[in-house]
Amino acid sequence: MSKEPIIIAGGEPNSIFLEIFFKSLKAKTYKSPLIIVISKKLLQEQMKKLDFNFKINDINKELKDFSRLNNNKINLIDVNYNFNKCFDKITSKSNKYINKTFTTALNFIKLNNLSKFINGPVSKKTFLKGKTLGITEYLAIKTKKKDVAMLIFNKNLSVSPITTHLALKDVHKKITKQKIYKQVDLINSFYKKRFNKLPRIAITGLNPHCESNFQNSEEDKIIIPAIKHLRLRNAKINGPFPADTIFTKSLLKKYDVIIGMYHDQVLSPMKALFNFDAINITLGLPFVRISPDHGPNYSMLGKNLSDPKSLIQALNFLDK
Repeated sequence: MSKEPIIIAGGEPNSIFLEIFFKSLKAKTYKSPLIIVISKKLLQEQMKKLDFNFKINDINKELKDFSRLNNNKINLIDVNYNFNKCFDKITSKSNKYINKTFTTALNFIKLNNLSKFINGPVSKKTFLKGKTLGITEYLAIKTKKKDVAMLIFNKNLSVSPITTHLALKDVHKKITKQKIYKQVDLINSFYKKRFNKLPRIAITGLNPHCESNFQNSEEDKIIIPAIKHLRLRNAKINGPFPADTIFTKSLLKKYDVIIGMYHDQVLSPMKALFNFDAINITLGLPFVRISPDHGPNYSMLGKNLSDPKSLIQALNFLDK
């Protein structure tokens, strides 16, 4: 039986993604065939500029037989788009093209009942424009899924924020018992399916030291009652922990996942610990979606200095 392909949407055209994609191809650490959904013209121009030399295998969008696919060539679904420049600054001019790459990739996944998806980074400022908080929510809308969660995964430790790309002044408004319950359910389901185990989960508080100088704090009203309810079903869940101590070495060894109340509360220490040796997984979609844990990084575009480690991790993870 042929190996299921990994579908890749190119994302922001003015980013380092194609550079790390080329470098990942040279690594050759996975057997699943890769199919990238991107402008052929863009790919060829960046390949030339960055001095890579791969042959291209054009893929028909109606293809259903993957038995002959391999990674000796770049398997490409061409999203034909008229770029004035392929190396330009990040602007909203690319929005229609980016949306077309996602739509084409998602339709191909649905048509073939596939389960492995990677997307290149996008600029939240120009592409999403405040319509959604991030690609996690964008894909939830695209696939008509209500409950999704972000998991930044490393085999030694993963983190998951209850709220994602949300202004700090609004975070407390979005923290609810039901959101915490659903987040835990999605994480448990993922670990059970992928690793056949229930993960050890630590949940942080919102306020410094899980305390406040006012009555009815978020810890008192929401977080502590939610944890008590969850522990009735699963004793592997503990908290709330102050965010300034949960990432100390002695505590880290006790947990597989740390759930935080907001994005930077858990992603900042995660990146300090593992740099780019982590992958961004969206839980709750009809397929496993992974994004390398970096942004478009336009300032590095064309310099051929970017580290492909996160994309290689994503590909290796989906190859299993």
